[in-house]
Amino acid sequence: MPLIRDVPPQELSPYLRQHRGNPVDWYPWGDEAFERAGKENRPIFLSIGYSACHWCHVMAHESFEDPATAAVLNSSFVSIKVDREERPDVDAVYMEAVQAITGSGGWPMSMFLTPDRRPFFGGTYFPPDDRRGAPSFRTILGAVTDVWDNRREDAEQQADELSSAIASRSVVRASGGGSSLFAAPDERSGGGRPDLLTPAMDELSLRFDPEWGGFGAAPKFPQPTLVDMALCHSVRHGGDPAGDRSAQMATGTLDAMAAGGIHDHLGGGFARYSTDREWLVPHFEKMLYDQAGLLRAYLHGWQVTGSENYRLAMEGIVDYVARDLTVPAGGVCSAEDADSEGVEGRFYVWSPSQISRAVTEGHSTGAAWSIDEVTAGVTAWFGVTDGGNFEGTSILRRPVGEPLGGPEAVETGRTLLFEARRSRVRPGLDDKVLTEWNAMYASALAEAAGATGNSAWGDAAVAIGEFLLDNLLGADGRWRRSWQQDGIARHLAYAADHAWLIDCFTRLGELTGEARWTDRAASTADALLALFGDEEQGGFFTTGHDAEALIVRTKEIFDGATPSANAVAALSLARLGSLTGVAGYTEAARRVVDMFGELLTEHPTAFAHTLLTADLLLDGFTEVVVAGDRPDLLEVVRDTWRPGVVLAWGEPTSSPLWLERSAGRAYVCRNYACRLPAADAETLGSQLAGMSPPSEDNR
Repeated sequence: MPLIRDVPPQELSPYLRQHRGNPVDWYPWGDEAFERAGKENRPIFLSIGYSACHWCHVMAHESFEDPATAAVLNSSFVSIKVDREERPDVDAVYMEAVQAITGSGGWPMSMFLTPDRRPFFGGTYFPPDDRRGAPSFRTILGAVTDVWDNRREDAEQQADELSSAIASRSVVRASGGGSSLFAAPDERSGGGRPDLLTPAMDELSLRFDPEWGGFGAAPKFPQPTLVDMALCHSVRHGGDPAGDRSAQMATGTLDAMAAGGIHDHLGGGFARYSTDREWLVPHFEKMLYDQAGLLRAYLHGWQVTGSENYRLAMEGIVDYVARDLTVPAGGVCSAEDADSEGVEGRFYVWSPSQISRAVTEGHSTGAAWSIDEVTAGVTAWFGVTDGGNFEGTSILRRPVGEPLGGPEAVETGRTLLFEARRSRVRPGLDDKVLTEWNAMYASALAEAAGATGNSAWGDAAVAIGEFLLDNLLGADGRWRRSWQQDGIARHLAYAADHAWLIDCFTRLGELTGEARWTDRAASTADALLALFGDEEQGGFFTTGHDAEALIVRTKEIFDGATPSANAVAALSLARLGSLTGVAGYTEAARRVVDMFGELLTEHPTAFAHTLLTADLLLDGFTEVVVAGDRPDLLEVVRDTWRPGVVLAWGEPTSSPLWLERSAGRAYVCRNYACRLPAADAETLGSQLAGMSPPSEDNR
């Protein structure tokens, strides 16, 4: 019985490879599957997931590895398997269908399509047996087959309705009308400069958990952009009650996540999300994009508060990514699985006896602390009990508010536990290198390297940038989405890839002072505008004009696990426009923001990244040029979080920012006007502190 078609090197997704041994006759997404479905008049079963997805593994084991279920699929359907991380365009289209049918979404996604790719029924995980309120997967297959064979007109009608729903949800013009946010005050609806952040904070405070941090009920996701939004508001309103409230939301969330089981206290890094409100029990998969977002959130938290815990959380993330995710060629892998040895979380959990054994076997003669002291200290500190807190074992957590680095005996024990854990079977590694996620992480790492002065972090960020240029940019000048260690890049890159690449290259230019990175950011921005721009309604489509045509060409505008492609594009283009002086980039950023219209104020937390960009654009960016070799002046610019500041130094570029600049001086500019050159750190610091946004009369 044939399995997934071997068409190397096109189909090397780790997720697809996981299913090669299934008795299901899987096809990859492509014409071969659709042509067979049309020729044999069969419906398509489309299964979308990713390699680190726990419930994808569960459904695979229960249904796709079951010969009887596979026989039904093989006799009545054409079955297609898609890796959502390689094909976010396909995932986006059919996720809209799932949400239209069920009101929610998730993975594994299970969809049924007509041979011409229109969905007519679907859901997410289906169990192997009928359960109260949940039909089994075999029951679903039988019902779909009955409809297809005996009530085809019902399937066709549902396909038409769902296709229309997808189109309305995916390509609806986002703008709610009204004048541009960036119009002159007398032309702007409502008069003066809108206050975007305060209403967003009011809404966010309604969702905030004051006891355990985070926003919304369980399951809880980290949502770094919401933390950034709260930090930004707290800085702007420092010292008043509104600013204090925002600061508490940000720090309460960062503190609780760092203390909880979602944080790997031994090896660093964070799991995808928590199943409970206390951040205790995660789904244990670790995604690169979460490490990127949380690295930036803890960086900004550290810059604002000076918290040593936040700096240590950053160090843990960077160490984890370097040690466990980075491939020899320089790129960073996508994720680690939740499961090891077929059991969720086995790699991470402990019992008192396991801790005792690890300490006893690793303890050094003559150590400052005895075996009993270390064992008792680490067991109590991390809350390990005989009964456990997760299926009879314990997920490590530490007391909220206590130092991330515990007492000396605890730190000794933590090191011994980490060494003992090395002998365990690691979770599975998704070894594909995605352009978007690598650029996202390199961008955060470059920003962190500049702020902390950690040259090793800077070297690592540059290495990722070099890897992307060497391996993901095709000879035809077109960026690719995914690379694996066969050395071949595949799948045309999407708008999100380009948006994060612009941000990555811009940040690398600010870190290194090398003009080549800013030049590369500009060429990538030009490609984004040319390939993805929507000239009629604004913003950027998910896919390029040269990509495969799906039933709908979607446009990503909602923030999810990561900020939307349009949100990232807007901020990246705005920062690049300030650095290069190219007005077209700034105008493109403004057009993206204006596309959202009243949605920004009606649903601010759903569009948080875009809202932050709009707020920065309304204020205008502050450009700082440091000419010549003045590391002391660079340190002043980087010594605190200044989201509205862009930095040019090192090699001059063609930007007007560099005109008539004297070496050894810093220049602080806003809205085409510059302060007097600053020759010393104190003067520069005063200028940056005093460079407030322009008054309402000048907007």
